[in-house]
Amino acid sequence: MSYQALYRAWRPDTFTEIVGQDAVVRTLKRQVMTGHIAHAYLFCGTRGTGKTSAAKVLSRAINCLNPKDGDPCGECEICKALKAETSMDVVEIDAASNNGVDEIRDLREKIKYPPALTKYKVYIIDEVHMLSTGAFNALLKTLEEPPAHAVFILATTEPQRLPATILSRCQRFDFHRIGVETIVERLMVVLGGIGRTASEEALMEIARAAEGAMRDALSLLDVCLSYTDGEVSGQLARDVLGTAGRAAMFDFADALIDGDAGSALVQIDQVMRRGSDPQVFIRDTVAHLRGILLAGAVGEGLAEIMEITPEDAARFAEQAKKIGPEALNRMLDLFMRAEPDTKWASRPRTILELAAVRACHPEKEPDAAMAERLERVEKLIESGAAARPAKAAPARSAEKAEKPAEKSAPKAAPTPGETPPQPYLDAIAALQEENPSIRQPLESMRFIRFDGRQVVVEFSKKSMMHMKLLERKKPLIEGALTDAFGTPVSLSMNQEGGAAQKPVSDVARDVINQAYDVFGRDKTSVEE
Repeated sequence: MSYQALYRAWRPDTFTEIVGQDAVVRTLKRQVMTGHIAHAYLFCGTRGTGKTSAAKVLSRAINCLNPKDGDPCGECEICKALKAETSMDVVEIDAASNNGVDEIRDLREKIKYPPALTKYKVYIIDEVHMLSTGAFNALLKTLEEPPAHAVFILATTEPQRLPATILSRCQRFDFHRIGVETIVERLMVVLGGIGRTASEEALMEIARAAEGAMRDALSLLDVCLSYTDGEVSGQLARDVLGTAGRAAMFDFADALIDGDAGSALVQIDQVMRRGSDPQVFIRDTVAHLRGILLAGAVGEGLAEIMEITPEDAARFAEQAKKIGPEALNRMLDLFMRAEPDTKWASRPRTILELAAVRACHPEKEPDAAMAERLERVEKLIESGAAARPAKAAPARSAEKAEKPAEKSAPKAAPTPGETPPQPYLDAIAALQEENPSIRQPLESMRFIRFDGRQVVVEFSKKSMMHMKLLERKKPLIEGALTDAFGTPVSLSMNQEGGAAQKPVSDVARDVINQAYDVFGRDKTSVEE
């Protein structure tokens, strides 16, 4: 006998064997037990969730001579005939290839004749949304008032395409996506029935890849079993599916969050060498970033929502603490836009690598939020300052940063608690309203004193990049202050404490180059 695919060999024979659709199964079994059989049913849901299987079971259950708790007995002659599909009393119609009005008119003529052996003549119309408008109109009257011996079971993945007149004449049952744990349990039953084994890790990979469809899960398991005569391992399942695996995705996400483009590219190369598809890897990355997004929003409920282990949920939460919402949203947008591009690109791997590099360098992205870019540069400053001792900066940088002596005002110790005058507050408020891009830097600027001609302000060490940014806007700020005070006013910006700045180290020089990338070399100065 020729080999039969697992999803066909293990198609449910009773309602009890249909998993993941408890509400639908309970209702249909109750109708069979009480004899309250509707004349038209509509089964809706995504692919592989059991719509056609439920229709076949229902057709046998309502005609079974000895039903058991709403399930067909499987032993009477009618059950055997319907199971072998040798009876003409259950008719399956594929609406995708029989969608014309002539086919429906032919059905209307044949439905008048009573069944030969069974109590009900059942018409199962699969993918009913594919019927034409004329075919739907021809079906309306028959569907509303069919003969007493006729039962219609309509199945569709797109109920929104059905006319309201059809929907209102049917009892609707929605088949939901099946949970990962439920799919794994069913796959274990199948493996036990055929005498094969697979690791739980492999079954979890298959169940996640099936996206809630039991038929897809069985098909993927079939492929994995064909790959080996022994146990199906997690790595074998990943090789067959072309996925990177949960551990690899955590490492890749860590590289993106840390801004380590080199590490991200190395990991992409390793995954590609194992045979993964770039588009599948991008899809996995989007799913992982979504997990980080959910971890930051829902907290404790993540394991249940994503159907993952508590250990994985804890690691998602850990990564969510290391990345801000602006950066995460930008990464998600980058990879979501990259996924369809790989479908048509001649080199899809390059699309993936470009997305990874752009995700690691927000300071070079024009659409990245200013706060994210500043945070990236400040992080480099903090890590660099703690990493190496400082040494003298190149003379070229010192010469470029040199300023005339007459412009340098003597620095006095800050006067804590000095209240800014009202004209100063009015000027800052006007600047923030007219220039939203410098609102946050202006908020980090602390007022020290006003001597009648000059306003002295101070920045903390963590706000150094804000000071650098506002130095570019100095003429604008001085103009606003002049208008507010009614007299020419200059602005002096100092660092907290007024101490001389330490010589820059090699790491600091890298940070300065990052600042050049963000603000432009011609608009950035380095003070000694």
